[in-house]
Amino acid sequence: MVTMQEALNGNSKRSGRILKIDDSHIVIFDDFRNVKLNEKADLVFADPPFGIDFKGNLQTYHRKPDALSYVEIPKEEYPEFIRNLLEWSYNVLKDSGSMWLLSGWNNLRVVLDAVEDVGFIQLNHCIWKYQFGVFTKRRFTTSHYHLLLLVKDEDNYTFNKPEHYAEDVWYIKRLYHHGERTAGNELPDELVEKCIQTSSNKGDLVVDPVLGSGTTMKVCLKLERRCVGIEINPELEKRIKQKLRLNLFRRPQKEPSGE
Repeated sequence: MVTMQEALNGNSKRSGRILKIDDSHIVIFDDFRNVKLNEKADLVFADPPFGIDFKGNLQTYHRKPDALSYVEIPKEEYPEFIRNLLEWSYNVLKDSGSMWLLSGWNNLRVVLDAVEDVGFIQLNHCIWKYQFGVFTKRRFTTSHYHLLLLVKDEDNYTFNKPEHYAEDVWYIKRLYHHGERTAGNELPDELVEKCIQTSSNKGDLVVDPVLGSGTTMKVCLKLERRCVGIEINPELEKRIKQKLRLNLFRRPQKEPSGE
């Protein structure tokens, strides 16, 4: 079981704040590169920034100190960032562990090169097809993301096949929060659930190094997986708490506490 003391090794260079949901579910507000875990993970799930030429800076990689803002990494810095993320994830995983990595198409080549350089083996390249992409006049509308399933050992990994004839194109609706302010880049629970159910079992440790609004944490609580989430923007704590309070867990709930 992961406790707060076990999960974070060393002093944080940023806020260092830890949000404890319970002994097996914690959020560390820091840059993932500052965090060392004392327990190896069964699964890493990561939805990083896509590096599509928004202004930003590598030290604060993708989020302003504003819970409703999202800032990308400059394109020229993206190869270094994504390699750092993949190396960190590779090192935090058990030898039998897996990683789900979300990517847009713009820097997919950079991502795939980094995957190979770090030493991951790509098992699947899935497509998430969503509705209502941004309208364009002189090109096809982008209405998909890429989901890479990566492992360290292609002979030893968890794969709970979701259905008998499981295909690599997933049709899942994007979220729409009518009248609700959100982090702006939140994934649907259904998508995250499919990844976590496929590549982990009850009681396994799931790590999300770019937690964002807390969807991975919410899903892990629902599916009875342990979880450590790492988020660089401490201002997202309010949104994370809101999401965890609003979910429909079938278990007794306590108010998350910050320490």
